[in-house]
Amino acid sequence: MIRKKVLVTGGAGFVGSHLCERLLNEGNEVYCLDNFFTGQKRNVVHLLSDPYFELIRHDVTTPFFIEADEIYNLACPASPVHYQYNPIKTMKTSVMGAINMLGLAKRINAKILQASTSEVYGNPLEHPQTESYWGNVNPIGERSCYDEGKRAAETLFMDYHKQNQVDIKIVRIFNTYGPRMHPDDGRVVSNFIVQALKNQDITVYGKGQQTRSFQYVDDLVEGMVKMMASSNGFTGPVNIGNPDEFTIMELAKKVIAITNSNSKIIYKALPSDDPLMRKPDISLAKNELNWSPKINLDDGLIKTIKYFESIFN
Repeated sequence: MIRKKVLVTGGAGFVGSHLCERLLNEGNEVYCLDNFFTGQKRNVVHLLSDPYFELIRHDVTTPFFIEADEIYNLACPASPVHYQYNPIKTMKTSVMGAINMLGLAKRINAKILQASTSEVYGNPLEHPQTESYWGNVNPIGERSCYDEGKRAAETLFMDYHKQNQVDIKIVRIFNTYGPRMHPDDGRVVSNFIVQALKNQDITVYGKGQQTRSFQYVDDLVEGMVKMMASSNGFTGPVNIGNPDEFTIMELAKKVIAITNSNSKIIYKALPSDDPLMRKPDISLAKNELNWSPKINLDDGLIKTIKYFESIFN
Protein backbone atom coordinates (compact mmCIF):
# COMPACT_ATOMS: atom_id res chain seq x y z
CA MET A 1 0.00 0.00 0.00
CA ILE A 2 1.29 3.47 -0.89
CA ARG A 3 0.87 5.88 2.02
CA LYS A 4 -0.34 9.31 1.02
CA LYS A 5 1.36 12.24 2.72
CA VAL A 6 -1.41 14.55 3.96
CA LEU A 7 -1.03 18.02 5.48
CA VAL A 8 -3.87 19.23 7.71
CA THR A 9 -3.69 22.90 8.73
CA GLY A 10 -5.62 23.61 11.93
CA GLY A 11 -5.15 19.91 12.65
CA ALA A 12 -5.27 20.24 16.45
CA GLY A 13 -8.65 21.96 16.33
CA PHE A 14 -12.05 20.40 16.93
CA VAL A 15 -12.70 19.27 13.33
CA GLY A 16 -9.03 18.98 12.35
CA SER A 17 -8.22 16.46 15.08
CA HIS A 18 -11.08 14.18 13.97
CA LEU A 19 -9.87 14.47 10.37
CA CYS A 20 -6.26 13.63 11.35
CA GLU A 21 -7.51 10.56 13.21
CA ARG A 22 -9.55 9.39 10.22
CA LEU A 23 -6.65 9.91 7.77
CA LEU A 24 -4.26 7.97 10.03
CA ASN A 25 -6.78 5.13 10.37
CA GLU A 26 -6.88 4.93 6.58
CA GLY A 27 -3.11 4.35 6.50
CA ASN A 28 -1.88 7.81 5.53
CA GLU A 29 1.08 9.79 6.83
CA VAL A 30 -0.35 12.92 8.49
CA TYR A 31 1.34 16.26 9.17
CA CYS A 32 -0.75 18.26 11.62
CA LEU A 33 -0.03 22.00 11.49
CA ASP A 34 -1.42 24.32 14.19
CA ASN A 35 -0.50 27.56 15.95
CA PHE A 36 -2.65 26.58 18.99
CA PHE A 37 -4.67 29.81 19.03
CA THR A 38 -7.86 27.73 19.30
CA GLY A 39 -6.46 24.25 18.64
CA GLN A 40 -5.44 22.21 21.69
CA LYS A 41 -2.65 19.70 22.08
CA ARG A 42 -4.96 17.45 24.08
CA ASN A 43 -7.10 16.96 20.95
CA VAL A 44 -4.24 15.08 19.26
CA VAL A 45 -2.17 13.82 22.21
CA HIS A 46 -3.51 10.27 21.65
CA LEU A 47 -2.07 10.38 18.10
CA LEU A 48 1.46 11.41 19.07
CA SER A 49 2.64 7.81 19.56
CA ASP A 50 1.75 6.96 15.94
CA PRO A 51 5.00 7.02 13.91
CA TYR A 52 3.07 8.29 10.89
CA PHE A 53 1.74 11.35 12.72
CA GLU A 54 3.74 14.57 13.05
CA LEU A 55 2.63 17.65 15.02
CA ILE A 56 4.11 20.97 13.86
CA ARG A 57 3.58 24.35 15.54
CA HIS A 58 3.24 26.88 12.74
CA ASP A 59 1.05 29.82 11.75
CA VAL A 60 -0.32 29.65 8.19
CA THR A 61 0.00 33.42 7.75
CA THR A 62 3.70 32.72 7.10
CA PRO A 63 4.83 30.38 4.30
CA PHE A 64 5.41 26.70 5.05
CA PHE A 65 7.34 24.17 2.98
CA ILE A 66 6.75 20.42 2.94
CA GLU A 67 6.25 17.57 0.49
CA ALA A 68 2.67 16.29 0.50
CA ASP A 69 0.13 14.68 -1.81
CA GLU A 70 -2.92 16.37 -0.31
CA ILE A 71 -3.59 19.47 1.79
CA TYR A 72 -6.68 20.11 3.92
CA ASN A 73 -6.77 23.83 4.78
CA LEU A 74 -8.78 24.10 8.01
CA ALA A 75 -6.73 26.75 9.84
CA CYS A 76 -9.00 29.55 11.11
CA PRO A 77 -10.90 30.23 14.34
CA ALA A 78 -14.49 29.17 13.66
CA SER A 79 -16.52 30.39 16.61
CA PRO A 80 -17.65 34.02 17.00
CA VAL A 81 -15.98 34.40 20.42
CA HIS A 82 -12.61 33.42 18.97
CA TYR A 83 -12.76 34.99 15.53
CA GLN A 84 -14.03 38.33 16.87
CA TYR A 85 -11.29 38.42 19.54
CA ASN A 86 -8.75 39.46 16.91
CA PRO A 87 -10.66 40.17 13.67
CA ILE A 88 -7.61 41.33 11.71
CA LYS A 89 -5.78 38.11 12.56
CA THR A 90 -8.89 36.11 11.55
CA MET A 91 -8.97 37.81 8.14
CA LYS A 92 -5.21 37.32 7.68
CA THR A 93 -5.52 33.63 8.57
CA SER A 94 -8.21 33.11 5.92
CA VAL A 95 -6.57 35.18 3.18
CA MET A 96 -2.82 34.80 3.79
CA GLY A 97 -3.34 31.20 4.87
CA ALA A 98 -5.11 30.45 1.59
CA ILE A 99 -2.39 32.20 -0.44
CA ASN A 100 0.40 30.33 1.36
CA MET A 101 -1.26 26.93 1.12
CA LEU A 102 -2.28 27.42 -2.52
CA GLY A 103 1.29 28.48 -3.30
CA LEU A 104 2.52 25.30 -1.64
CA ALA A 105 0.00 23.15 -3.52
CA LYS A 106 1.03 24.76 -6.81
CA ARG A 107 4.73 24.19 -6.10
CA ILE A 108 4.45 20.55 -5.05
CA ASN A 109 1.50 19.66 -7.33
CA ALA A 110 -0.74 18.65 -4.40
CA LYS A 111 -4.52 18.45 -4.31
CA ILE A 112 -5.92 21.01 -1.83
CA LEU A 113 -9.25 21.30 -0.03
CA GLN A 114 -10.55 24.52 1.50
CA ALA A 115 -12.78 24.31 4.57
CA SER A 116 -15.19 27.12 3.75
CA THR A 117 -18.38 27.82 5.67
CA SER A 118 -22.11 28.35 5.46
CA GLU A 119 -21.31 31.87 6.72
CA VAL A 120 -20.50 32.80 3.11
CA TYR A 121 -24.31 32.94 2.67
CA GLY A 122 -24.56 35.56 5.44
CA ASN A 123 -28.13 36.15 6.60
CA PRO A 124 -29.66 34.29 3.67
CA LEU A 125 -32.60 35.56 1.64
CA GLU A 126 -32.88 32.10 0.02
CA HIS A 127 -33.94 29.05 2.04
CA PRO A 128 -32.60 26.37 2.03
CA GLN A 129 -29.23 27.52 0.70
CA THR A 130 -27.89 26.08 -2.55
CA GLU A 131 -24.32 26.48 -3.76
CA SER A 132 -25.48 28.81 -6.54
CA TYR A 133 -26.76 31.37 -4.00
CA TRP A 134 -24.36 34.33 -3.73
CA GLY A 135 -25.25 35.24 -0.17
CA ASN A 136 -26.35 38.31 1.78
CA VAL A 137 -23.27 39.37 3.73
CA ASN A 138 -22.51 42.58 5.60
CA PRO A 139 -18.88 43.47 4.68
CA ILE A 140 -18.43 45.77 7.73
CA GLY A 141 -20.33 43.86 10.43
CA GLU A 142 -19.03 42.17 13.56
CA ARG A 143 -18.90 38.78 11.86
CA SER A 144 -17.48 40.00 8.56
CA CYS A 145 -13.83 39.20 9.41
CA TYR A 146 -14.84 35.52 9.24
CA ASP A 147 -17.56 35.67 6.56
CA GLU A 148 -15.58 37.84 4.15
CA GLY A 149 -12.29 36.11 4.96
CA LYS A 150 -13.79 32.77 3.91
CA ARG A 151 -15.40 34.33 0.82
CA ALA A 152 -12.01 35.77 -0.21
CA ALA A 153 -10.40 32.37 0.35
CA GLU A 154 -12.94 30.77 -2.02
CA THR A 155 -12.08 33.45 -4.62
CA LEU A 156 -8.37 32.69 -4.28
CA PHE A 157 -8.96 28.95 -4.61
CA MET A 158 -10.97 29.39 -7.82
CA ASP A 159 -8.39 31.81 -9.26
CA TYR A 160 -5.45 29.51 -8.50
CA HIS A 161 -7.43 26.74 -10.19
CA LYS A 162 -8.24 28.78 -13.31
CA GLN A 163 -4.88 30.56 -13.63
CA ASN A 164 -2.46 27.89 -12.40
CA GLN A 165 -4.48 24.65 -12.79
CA VAL A 166 -4.17 23.85 -9.07
CA ASP A 167 -6.38 20.86 -8.20
CA ILE A 168 -8.80 22.41 -5.70
CA LYS A 169 -11.81 21.32 -3.66
CA ILE A 170 -14.12 23.65 -1.70
CA VAL A 171 -16.57 22.49 0.98
CA ARG A 172 -19.01 24.84 2.71
CA ILE A 173 -19.42 23.52 6.23
CA PHE A 174 -22.66 24.05 8.14
CA ASN A 175 -22.97 24.09 11.97
CA THR A 176 -20.96 21.14 13.28
CA TYR A 177 -20.74 19.75 16.82
CA GLY A 178 -19.24 16.78 18.63
CA PRO A 179 -16.50 15.69 21.05
CA ARG A 180 -13.45 17.99 21.34
CA MET A 181 -15.44 21.18 20.87
CA HIS A 182 -13.84 23.90 22.98
CA PRO A 183 -15.97 24.39 26.14
CA ASP A 184 -15.60 28.19 25.87
CA ASP A 185 -15.97 28.56 22.13
CA GLY A 186 -19.32 30.34 22.32
CA ARG A 187 -21.07 28.06 19.84
CA VAL A 188 -24.63 27.24 20.67
CA VAL A 189 -24.28 23.46 21.19
CA SER A 190 -21.27 23.70 23.51
CA ASN A 191 -22.80 26.71 25.33
CA PHE A 192 -26.02 24.86 26.07
CA ILE A 193 -24.27 21.64 27.13
CA VAL A 194 -21.84 23.42 29.46
CA GLN A 195 -24.67 25.49 31.01
CA ALA A 196 -26.88 22.42 31.42
CA LEU A 197 -24.15 20.28 33.02
CA LYS A 198 -23.43 23.07 35.50
CA ASN A 199 -27.18 23.62 36.14
CA GLN A 200 -26.75 27.25 35.06
CA ASP A 201 -29.37 29.29 33.20
CA ILE A 202 -29.41 28.46 29.49
CA THR A 203 -29.05 31.62 27.43
CA VAL A 204 -31.32 31.88 24.39
CA TYR A 205 -31.00 34.95 22.15
CA GLY A 206 -34.16 36.59 20.82
CA LYS A 207 -37.14 34.28 21.23
CA GLY A 208 -35.16 31.21 20.22
CA GLN A 209 -37.08 30.85 16.96
CA GLN A 210 -34.01 31.26 14.73
CA THR A 211 -33.16 27.95 13.06
CA ARG A 212 -29.96 26.00 12.57
CA SER A 213 -29.01 22.66 11.05
CA PHE A 214 -26.65 20.67 13.26
CA GLN A 215 -24.22 18.14 11.80
CA TYR A 216 -22.22 15.62 13.84
CA VAL A 217 -18.47 15.85 13.27
CA ASP A 218 -18.07 12.28 11.90
CA ASP A 219 -20.53 13.08 9.10
CA LEU A 220 -18.52 16.19 8.20
CA VAL A 221 -15.21 14.30 8.12
CA GLU A 222 -16.77 11.67 5.85
CA GLY A 223 -17.94 14.42 3.50
CA MET A 224 -14.51 16.08 3.40
CA VAL A 225 -12.70 12.81 2.69
CA LYS A 226 -15.19 11.98 -0.08
CA MET A 227 -14.77 15.45 -1.56
CA MET A 228 -10.98 15.12 -1.58
CA ALA A 229 -11.31 11.76 -3.35
CA SER A 230 -13.79 13.05 -5.96
CA SER A 231 -12.74 13.18 -9.58
CA ASN A 232 -14.15 14.46 -12.91
CA GLY A 233 -12.69 17.88 -12.19
CA PHE A 234 -15.33 18.55 -9.52
CA THR A 235 -14.08 21.56 -7.55
CA GLY A 236 -17.21 22.48 -5.61
CA PRO A 237 -18.11 24.49 -3.69
CA VAL A 238 -20.34 21.86 -2.13
CA ASN A 239 -22.51 22.16 0.98
CA ILE A 240 -21.65 19.67 3.73
CA GLY A 241 -24.29 19.89 6.44
CA ASN A 242 -27.30 18.19 7.96
CA PRO A 243 -30.56 19.45 6.41
CA ASP A 244 -32.63 18.63 9.53
CA GLU A 245 -33.67 22.06 10.81
CA PHE A 246 -34.28 22.89 14.48
CA THR A 247 -35.08 26.10 16.33
CA ILE A 248 -32.62 27.17 19.01
CA MET A 249 -35.41 26.65 21.53
CA GLU A 250 -35.83 23.02 20.42
CA LEU A 251 -32.09 22.48 20.87
CA ALA A 252 -32.14 23.99 24.38
CA LYS A 253 -35.00 21.69 25.42
CA LYS A 254 -33.25 18.60 24.00
CA VAL A 255 -30.03 19.39 25.90
CA ILE A 256 -31.91 19.93 29.17
CA ALA A 257 -33.78 16.63 28.71
CA ILE A 258 -30.69 14.54 27.84
CA THR A 259 -28.56 16.00 30.66
CA ASN A 260 -31.47 15.82 33.12
CA SER A 261 -30.52 19.36 34.11
CA ASN A 262 -32.26 21.81 36.44
CA SER A 263 -31.31 24.71 34.17
CA LYS A 264 -33.87 27.41 33.38
CA ILE A 265 -34.06 29.09 29.96
CA ILE A 266 -33.45 32.86 29.99
CA TYR A 267 -33.70 35.28 27.05
CA LYS A 268 -31.26 37.93 25.83
CA ALA A 269 -31.28 40.37 22.90
CA LEU A 270 -30.36 38.93 19.49
CA PRO A 271 -26.73 39.80 18.49
CA SER A 272 -26.25 41.87 15.32
CA ASP A 273 -25.73 40.00 12.04
CA ASP A 274 -26.94 36.73 13.60
CA PRO A 275 -28.57 34.76 10.72
CA LEU A 276 -32.24 33.94 11.33
CA MET A 277 -32.28 30.78 9.21
CA ARG A 278 -29.65 28.31 8.18
CA LYS A 279 -30.29 25.07 6.30
CA PRO A 280 -28.23 23.43 3.56
CA ASP A 281 -29.54 22.05 0.32
CA ILE A 282 -27.32 18.95 -0.02
CA SER A 283 -28.53 17.70 -3.43
CA LEU A 284 -25.10 18.37 -4.96
CA ALA A 285 -23.25 16.38 -2.24
CA LYS A 286 -25.69 13.49 -2.69
CA ASN A 287 -25.26 13.46 -6.48
CA GLU A 288 -21.53 14.16 -6.79
CA LEU A 289 -20.16 12.51 -3.63
CA ASN A 290 -22.86 9.99 -2.72
CA TRP A 291 -22.79 11.65 0.70
CA SER A 292 -25.51 12.40 3.21
CA PRO A 293 -25.36 12.67 7.01
CA LYS A 294 -26.07 9.52 9.03
CA ILE A 295 -26.17 10.69 12.67
CA ASN A 296 -29.32 12.35 14.00
CA LEU A 297 -29.28 15.18 16.52
CA ASP A 298 -30.33 13.13 19.57
CA ASP A 299 -27.63 10.47 19.04
CA GLY A 300 -24.97 13.09 18.34
CA LEU A 301 -25.90 15.11 21.42
CA ILE A 302 -25.64 12.03 23.65
CA LYS A 303 -22.06 11.41 22.42
CA THR A 304 -21.11 15.08 22.75
CA ILE A 305 -22.57 15.39 26.26
CA LYS A 306 -20.63 12.28 27.32
CA TYR A 307 -17.41 14.00 26.16
CA PHE A 308 -18.16 17.19 28.09
CA GLU A 309 -18.97 15.15 31.22
CA SER A 310 -15.56 13.46 30.91
CA ILE A 311 -13.66 16.77 30.79
CA PHE A 312 -15.59 18.29 33.70
CA ASN A 313 -15.26 15.26 35.99
